[in-house]
Amino acid sequence: MSLIFRPLFEKQSSTYTYLLADSQSKEAIIIDAVSETKQRDIGLIEELGLNLKYIIETHVHADHITSSCPLKDKFNQAQIVIGEANSVVCADVLIKDGENLQFGEFTLTALSTPGHTNGCMSFVVGDKVFTGDALLIRSCGRCDFQGGSADKLFDSIQKIFTLPDETYVYPAHDYGGRTVSSIWEEKAFNEMIGGNVDKQEFVRRVDAMELSLPAKIHVAVPSNQVCGSRIVTSKS
Repeated sequence: MSLIFRPLFEKQSSTYTYLLADSQSKEAIIIDAVSETKQRDIGLIEELGLNLKYIIETHVHADHITSSCPLKDKFNQAQIVIGEANSVVCADVLIKDGENLQFGEFTLTALSTPGHTNGCMSFVVGDKVFTGDALLIRSCGRCDFQGGSADKLFDSIQKIFTLPDETYVYPAHDYGGRTVSSIWEEKAFNEMIGGNVDKQEFVRRVDAMELSLPAKIHVAVPSNQVCGSRIVTSKS
């Protein structure tokens, strides 16, 4: 068996979407798909002759609108998957920590990694971990909205760090053009938590972040709570 693996990029929000499939059965999953690039993703899935089984969200994003529902409308056998802590009524599967999903001969394992938001999940497939906005390349997610907690994020990243050092790290975003890291690199070089930084110092660093709110937060969060089935324009 072999894994089809295609990292895809949406430049406006610097979001990575990941398409993975079993090359024999053609069963596929997609992680963190974005509305603006749904036609690209649909085209690639069709071109490769894949059977999309799961549409996976690492969390309710605040900087872009998901294409989960449009993808499900196109590939109606696919199921939308998100962590159980999220207030999302449109999901088919509210996945729990440690639960597995199969696509062909491959297994996806869910890891509960709250902190950036209270509902964040990471997902492990073989030697790859998809960390959403929990662990970024040389950084980490912010913790100042959607139930975020620097204290929880520290524990979540330590949980990710229990994976083998050679595990490849694929985040949901990168703003510097980097595409992949590894557990050992982030343990050593991550500017927020690398080098055995303790929890108190990590929390201080995260709390010291001075970041403006994502431009689309008032549209993206409510729209993503309905899996992108409609664009919610109200701030309520």
